[in-house]
Amino acid sequence: MAKESIKARERKREALVAKYAAKRKALKEAGDYIGLDKLPKNASPVRLHNRCKLTGRPRGYMRKFGISRVTFREMASAGKIPGVTKASW
Repeated sequence: MAKESIKARERKREALVAKYAAKRKALKEAGDYIGLDKLPKNASPVRLHNRCKLTGRPRGYMRKFGISRVTFREMASAGKIPGVTKASW
C-alpha cells in the first residue's frame, strides 16, 4: 500500500490539471509560452502518474481496469472481475 500522503498528492495534482486545462489549452494555441511557464508545475498533465485505485501502487498499472497487476491477479483468481477467467489450454 502506498502512503496516504502520496495518494493525496496525486489527487491534488489531478485537481490542478483539471482546473488549469482550459487555460493551458488557450495559452498553447496562442503560443504564449511565457504565460504557460507561470502556471503551477503540477498543472501539467505530464506530471500525473497512473496509480492503482485500490492500493495506490504506481507500477504495474493496467489501464483497462484501473488497478495494478498484483491486485488484478488477486481479484481475478477470486472471481471478482466479470469476464476474466484464468487461461487454460
